[in-house]
This record gives sequence, C-alpha cells and structure tokens, in this order.
Amino acid sequence: MSNDIQNLKTEISNEITAANDLKTLDDVRVTVLGKKGRITALMKTLGKMDAEERKTKGQALNVLKNEIADLIKTQESALKKQEMDTRLASETLDISLSPRQQDKGHIHPISQTIEELTAIFADMGFSVAEGPDIEDDFYNFTALNFPPGHPAREMQDTFFLPDDEEAQGEHIKKLLRTHTSSVQIRHMQDNQPPHKIICFGRTYRSDYDMTHTPMFHQMEGLMIDKTTHMGHLKGCLQDFVRAFFELDDLTVQFRPSFFPFVEPGAEMDIACSRKTGGLKIGANKDGSVDSWMEILGCGMVHPNVLKSCGLDPEEYQGFAFGMGIERMAMLKYGIPDLRTFYESDVRWLEHYGFDPLDRPNNATGVKQKRA
Repeated sequence: MSNDIQNLKTEISNEITAANDLKTLDDVRVTVLGKKGRITALMKTLGKMDAEERKTKGQALNVLKNEIADLIKTQESALKKQEMDTRLASETLDISLSPRQQDKGHIHPISQTIEELTAIFADMGFSVAEGPDIEDDFYNFTALNFPPGHPAREMQDTFFLPDDEEAQGEHIKKLLRTHTSSVQIRHMQDNQPPHKIICFGRTYRSDYDMTHTPMFHQMEGLMIDKTTHMGHLKGCLQDFVRAFFELDDLTVQFRPSFFPFVEPGAEMDIACSRKTGGLKIGANKDGSVDSWMEILGCGMVHPNVLKSCGLDPEEYQGFAFGMGIERMAMLKYGIPDLRTFYESDVRWLEHYGFDPLDRPNNATGVKQKRA
C-alpha cells in the first residue's frame, strides 16, 4: 500500500513540475484535490475499511494530500515570479510622453475672488475675522448707529426670524445679517485696539434681479488706532483696486455719501469707459476719463459706533469700507448676471472657473490664469 501511495506521489509531482503556466497548474490541482480528484476519491474509500486499516491508510493519504498541496503552492509562486519577470523584460513605459489630460474641478469665481482679496489685504497687514450669519438687532443695526425707523429694519428688506419666546425685545430680535459690519462690532468688543481686520461672509436681503440675490457675499475692512485718518483710507483703497484689477495707474475718485456707521462717508469710483458698448475699466491712454463706476462704500468710523464697542472716540479713530464680492468678480471677469453664480451650471463653472492648483496667495500675488 505504501508503494502505491509513493508511486501516486511521484506521478502527481511530475505533473505539477511539468505545469508551465498557472492555468495548467490549476487543472492539475482540480484533478488531484478537487471534489472528484484522485486523492479525494481515495479518501472516500476509507469508509469501507476496518478500523485499523482505515487509520493506517487515512494517515498516509492525509500526509500525501498535504505534501501535494505544498508542492502546488510552491510551483504557483515560481510560476507567478516567472510571469512577472517575463512582463518586466518585455513591457516598457516611455516616461517622456505627456500624461493624458485628466478631468479636474474648477474653483468658483467667488472663492477665487475671496482668495485674491485676502492676498492683497494680507500684504497690507490685515488679518481675517469671522462672525455668525444669524445676528441680533443690536449687532446688525443698533451698534452700527442705525436709527429705530431706518428702512433696513423693515420686514420687506430684511429676513427676520421668529422672536425668542423667553427673551422678548427689539435688541435681541434674531435676523439673517444684512452685512458683515456686525463682525467688526464683535471683533472690537472682544479685542483690544488697535484693530486691522477684513471679514468675509454670506449676507441676506430681500432682493432678486440681475444685480441682486437674496443671498450674496460681502467683504469689509476695519482699521482703528489713535492716528489713522481719511488720507490713510484713500491710499489703502487706491492700492487695493490697482492690485485687484491689475492696473498700476487706475484712476479713482471719492464722492461724499451717507452711511449710518461712518462720518464722513464716501463712495469710491473707478475710471471706466463704455464707448464700445461694453465696459472697459481704466482711463484712456491720454489719462482722460470717460465715465466713473461706483465700486465700494467707505468712511471714518462714526463716534457712536466706537462708543457701542467701548472705545473713546476722543482717543481712537479709524476707517471702514465694504464691497460686494460677486460685484467685484463680475467686473473683473466679465460675468453679466449675478444670478448665474448660484445656478450650479457645470458649463458656466468650466467657463468662469479657475485652476485649483494655481491659487493666489500673499507670496505670488493675484495674477492668475483661468482654468
């Protein structure tokens, strides 16, 4: 009997050694160890033997089964290594070829514009401050010197939230902030002067047309110390628009205007031309200006606002300014309709979006290539 098992082992071993590919080797495995394999068939005969014979032959067959399984595993490893060596020797990769163009996402113009604004003002020493979208009447209106009867406090202009049942009163009435000026109030209350910040965020008003949406983005700036004056404001904003629109000689003007939270207040215009039917930012080649476009509001922080933040207006002064981020993006990148910013049209984003790997920053500036 031992001779029969030894002869079977020799025969199967030769078949395993002769298998020169993985498929042939697997066929040998099935023929020998499968449900209808040769060793499996011998194992099934053990039930017809007496106890002593079953014990002896069973042990011998188990040893044979394990030895054959080990031989198959060894041969499988050798064939896989041989196959890999053959592929490495025959296959080549020309690394000089350009990679295939891969689809990639685009940076939204709003995100791009925020990055540009941050880079410009960071270079001037401003830091970024943040605040909540849901505000109360004090931070959004009262602390900013809005009188009780101001139109902005009316329901048709502002999104008010239901009153708090446990805390009734106008000063704690909740609303969606109408501007990011409330961030300036919170920052001045929570920090000691001097202050030099910019703040970005979503704001909400009851408007919807080509130039207004119920939600939009604003950026505001604030600088408070003991010596800052209107001349600093003009120089800061002039440098800003020239850097943003990438025109070193962009002409600007300031017109008196009223805002409750500044005194004196002004609107800043940039030179432009509409002669060709479109809009061209900048003066003519001879320096003359055909037209002006309002770009932002600004002014010296009102003494009442300083008092609301616990600052003495006899000791501290400074300036503030604010602008719409969508408007800045529309002017710089020629986007005609504000509503398209929020329509989630992939084709629009592919056209107006930006390369995600080429972002503006404080080191490289804002000169970017559209994706």
